[in-house]
Formats: sequence, structure tokens, C-alpha cells
Amino acid sequence: MAEPLSAARPGVRGALAAYRALLRAQARSQTAYRTSFVVDLVGNVGATVFDVVTVLVIFGVTRELGGFTLRETLVIVGLSSSAFAVADLLVGNIERLPRYVRTGLFDAVLVRPLGALPQLLLMDLPLRKVSRALFGLAVLVFAVGTAGIDWTPARLALVVAAPLAAVVFFGSVFVATATVSFYWIDSGELASSVTYGGRDFTSYPVTVYGGWFRAIFAYGMGFAFVSYHPALALLGRADPLGLPAWAGWAAPGVALVAAAGAAAAWRAGIRHYRSTGS
Repeated sequence: MAEPLSAARPGVRGALAAYRALLRAQARSQTAYRTSFVVDLVGNVGATVFDVVTVLVIFGVTRELGGFTLRETLVIVGLSSSAFAVADLLVGNIERLPRYVRTGLFDAVLVRPLGALPQLLLMDLPLRKVSRALFGLAVLVFAVGTAGIDWTPARLALVVAAPLAAVVFFGSVFVATATVSFYWIDSGELASSVTYGGRDFTSYPVTVYGGWFRAIFAYGMGFAFVSYHPALALLGRADPLGLPAWAGWAAPGVALVAAAGAAAAWRAGIRHYRSTGS
């Protein structure tokens, strides 16, 4: 079952108005019970807090982790946690795609004269995760502010570009792994192992990993360019693994490649999809 023909879709202004209406409807429904919404906001900070606490606990028993000090590791954690939290807020609910495919709800998405992916991202948009994203950004600001970075115009540009690139990268991973459900409906655990496993991987220097595991996740899948290499560039450190200094500035390019791959996977999945008939 293919998406509706573009000729049947509204113009750009009409589409934007429809997406704004979806977003407003989500905001109204999720904030209708304010006490519950506030509790959810507070509770959702926990995941990012746990990432930071884990690092602090590790440094309670060691002075270095993979050759990095606590302040240097917090820069890596800040880049990773802030980017993942924002990507999870904006794109993370694509993980519901297997349920939509199984129940036939995805058929209803396809017959509307709007893009399927934007609709899915706005359906059940988890506004409660805003607190997690804000906390992640606060961790990043604290980390780069206390790491003793020698600020230059280039590094100022990188500290803005790297997290944005990481958001695009994580968002691409969310979309690409979700498309597996077009072929294998019960693929949720596989997708989570890559998305949340990737978040955990990027929270530490890649020097703590070794062998084929580091080769696949860090460089085969590109996770090293989420936080590790940008952190090296910000800190002015040479890569212990021997990669050139320009690798620290490659995050935007890696993110664009990931986004192109996710877009291709999404289009292929849409073409492969067949209605459930329900």
C-alpha cells in the first residue's frame, strides 16, 4: 500500500496548518490533567540523571576511564545525553510503528493527504520528555563550562553543531530501526538494542571498548562521531586510537549520511508495506 499521490496533498501552507493542528491537539490532551503531566515531567528526568550518576559512581573507584578524566568524560556524557534526549522527544515515538502496523492504524495514516512520517512523529508526541531534554542540555552546558576548554570561534561553532548533528544521527537511527517492522512486526527489541544500546555506547569514551565490538558500533555504525570525536576536538586532545584531528569535526557529515540512509530505508519500507486488511 503506497502513500497518497503528492498531487492529492494540500499545499505547503495547508500541510503546515494540519501539522500544527495535530501538535496543538497533542499538547491539549497531554496537559489536560496538569498534576499528572507535572509528575511525568519530573519522572522523565530520571533516565538522564541515571546516565550521569553511573559515571560519577565509576569515578568513585577510579581516577581515569579509558584514559579520560571525570571532567573530560562528562563532556562526552553531556553531548550524548543531550542529543539522545532531544531526539527521543522529537522522533522516539516512531518506536510505536510495530503496533500501528499490527493493528492496522498505519493504513489510516497512509490514506490521509499528509506525509506518513511527520504524522507518526506528531501522533502521541511525548511532551513529558521535555524535562529530560532540558536536563541533558544542562549537563552539556555544565560539562563544557567546567572542562577547561580553550575556546576558539571554531570550537564555539562545534559545541553548537555537534549536538545538533547528534540529534539528527539518533533520530535517523530511530527511523531506520523502526522500518524493520515493515518486514518483521516483532522487531521492537532489536530496534531498542540499537537505539538505547547506542545511547549507552556513546556515554563513555570508545577507548573502553575493544575488538570487533568497537569497530562495528564506533566506526561501522558511526556512533563514535556522536560524542567521542567531537569531545576530543573540544578538549584539544589527540585521539588515543590514532584517528586524525579532523575526525572531531566530521559529526555533521556523518549525521547527513545517517539521515540519507534512514530516508532510503523509510521509502523502501513504505513501498514494501501491505495493508493488514483490518
